[in-house]
Amino acid sequence: MKTLFYTWLTALCLCGPAACRDSAAPASAPPLAAEEPPAHYDRDGLLATANEYFDAAPVPLTAAVSERSAGGPRDFYSEGDYWWPDPDNPGGPYIRKDGQSNPDNFVAHRLAMVDMSKKVATLTAAYKLTGNKKYAAKALEHLRAWFISDKTSMMPNLLYAQAISGRVTGRGIGIIDTIHLIEVAKSIEELRALSYLNGEDDGKLTGWFDQYLTWMTTHEYGLAERDNGNNHSTWWAAQVAAFASVAGREAELAAAREAFKTMLTLQMDSTGGFPEELERTKPYIYTLFNLEGFAVLADYGSQAGESLWTYPTADGDGTLHEAFAFMTPYLTDKADWPYPPDVMHYDEVPIQSPGLLLAARAYGDRQLLAAWEQLRPERKSQEIERNFPIRRSSLWVDAD
Repeated sequence: MKTLFYTWLTALCLCGPAACRDSAAPASAPPLAAEEPPAHYDRDGLLATANEYFDAAPVPLTAAVSERSAGGPRDFYSEGDYWWPDPDNPGGPYIRKDGQSNPDNFVAHRLAMVDMSKKVATLTAAYKLTGNKKYAAKALEHLRAWFISDKTSMMPNLLYAQAISGRVTGRGIGIIDTIHLIEVAKSIEELRALSYLNGEDDGKLTGWFDQYLTWMTTHEYGLAERDNGNNHSTWWAAQVAAFASVAGREAELAAAREAFKTMLTLQMDSTGGFPEELERTKPYIYTLFNLEGFAVLADYGSQAGESLWTYPTADGDGTLHEAFAFMTPYLTDKADWPYPPDVMHYDEVPIQSPGLLLAARAYGDRQLLAAWEQLRPERKSQEIERNFPIRRSSLWVDAD
């Protein structure tokens, strides 16, 4: 499976999006005729959180430095989650324990990015809801600190992410850390659409995402993440779509659209499950995580006359709806979940994620919507916060 995936994505980059579209799987089916179910949001909760964030100063990644990083003060740094000291070789290269996060890893940059993403998205959503420019101004304050300031802005690359002690100073797999910039990019587009963001700030923010997109689609780390084959490739493509959208890079957005088609065919089986996720030590969380990435990608990649939501896989296993239908019964009752329970954080999921809502709306699926409405959006641990980077549904779907 992975060999085919690598071959196809390499061809995509070599032939270009337009040529690859000519040899892609069949065109998507017509949009479903079902009436979209309504969406409801917690207005009071959103504004209360936005007001809590209003007095918080930006915390750029330069506020924390790790002596273990091979990069500079403006380089994002993180360490592989599932890598631990080897008890048989103290001081030697770390060893892997799948699904078990090492609590002693350096996570300050990741936490700062997550915090910034939450604040920018919430403040932007509050501005969208109220029209009060104080929220937009505060969101822009965070954006300037992270992406514009010569002193505190993050370098537009991930050369030192997911390092492993004694093994590597960075890895392509680290690109998954910037999934938390997807909703930041969405917020920038929203601020632009609401005529708040323009001029020099808009140009510099666009420029940052343009540079980062170029890096992640050309550097060996980016290419390695593209070719990984499971949720990593899904979220790589979701990031490409989001950053291409904010930067106006139509060729890359088209490439992400084609990646969706091939990845869905290769990753989903005839039951709607994702075998590569189901064989992990956290099959439940990783299935939801992968679904969220596909939902983001379908939302960005769908266009007039071509809905990725209804794209039929080349092998006849169905559309993305089958994957959501596979999980829907277990969203409200995990008692019959036919796989082993996750080794960690199993009691903290599922949550009310925007991806589930996007799918419910796209398919007119009231069972999925009912499940979404019963869930709560709270992330009860850093692990769940890390695995569900899309938080503000009102940035993705207008409330009725």
